[in-house]
Amino acid sequence: MGNLLYKRILLKLSGEALAGEKKYGIDITSIDNICDDIAEVAKMGVEIALVIGGGNIFRGVSTSAKGMDRAQADYMGMLATVMNGLALQDRLESLGLPTRLMTAIRMQEVAEPYIRRRALRHLEKKRIVICAAGTGNPYFTTDTAAALRAMELKAHALLKATRVDGVYDKDPEKDKSAEKFSEISYIDVLKKGLKVMDSAAISLCMDNGLPIVVFNLLKRHNIKRVVLGESVGTVVKTGSTFKVQGSTFKIDRT
Repeated sequence: MGNLLYKRILLKLSGEALAGEKKYGIDITSIDNICDDIAEVAKMGVEIALVIGGGNIFRGVSTSAKGMDRAQADYMGMLATVMNGLALQDRLESLGLPTRLMTAIRMQEVAEPYIRRRALRHLEKKRIVICAAGTGNPYFTTDTAAALRAMELKAHALLKATRVDGVYDKDPEKDKSAEKFSEISYIDVLKKGLKVMDSAAISLCMDNGLPIVVFNLLKRHNIKRVVLGESVGTVVKTGSTFKVQGSTFKIDRT
């Protein structure tokens, strides 16, 4: 473990990551690839907690925009994250990894209730902790749940897995001239309105000095590269400068 930059991580996975190219439901090939990469890191001694979204099954925000009560829609989205959590648990355990699925909404027949001290104990015993059902409250995103759980579980970094290889000044899937940041501060993410995580999650990480690493999950072995401290994706952290493709710029705060 001496070469590890991050010895305990919180990995935030979107529900869409489990859908793969299907864009809906659970794609077994995609989930197997993700679990293989998680297993690779777990066998290095890294303590891992996961927060999983549910967008591949149900998106509460988009549904509420079409007329459904927001709280009701969000609860449905939380249940979708539990389904994804069960799928992750099954695939990880098939690789011989001990796991615990913990939910913010009690459903004792399928998962443990999320209790911070119990979750910490699982991590200490090298069990992978899968946190589902968000915070258990409507109006909070899984981004905010990830930041909250990362703080509660004393993670050394929050790893935000995406389809792109970091944070850009524009959407790289729509604008080929988009430039990637190698490092950027929390405050600049908020000021520039960059879509890293929602503002509540960014503010929570900023207030507690928790670094966020945004990286491409589709490229195999990237989780391993991140925990080893290699230059992967974009690091969001405290600082008064940001770096774009190797160039450093100072920010005027006046």
